Amino acid sequence: MKKKSKKCSEAPTCSVDYAFRRIGGKYKGRILWALHENNMLRYGELGRNLSDITTKMLTQTLREMEKDNLINRKVYHQVPPKVEYSLSEIGKELIPFISYLKEWGDKKMGRS
Repeated sequence: MKKKSKKCSEAPTCSVDYAFRRIGGKYKGRILWALHENNMLRYGELGRNLSDITTKMLTQTLREMEKDNLINRKVYHQVPPKVEYSLSEIGKELIPFISYLKEWGDKKMGRS
């Protein structure tokens, strides 16, 4: 008997699904917030800001965010290589929502 394999749809099913596919996950919101607070961060600085992220996951997440036009990546061709990350205009549009989530989280955690 042959098993039918389910395929996940790559197309978002609604606008909420679209939004959460772009900013969902454990690190994307935190990266956006770190870039908001610092304007620009280098790769190593981002890694220090998110101490629980692996190098592989940080690289993968930054690539996804760059592909989704949430962040800008500026490469300086020098030795050692220097790469800077900043919020794109689209990424900046998300900051008020992340700020609201931060306030809500602070309140629920008793930090307000």
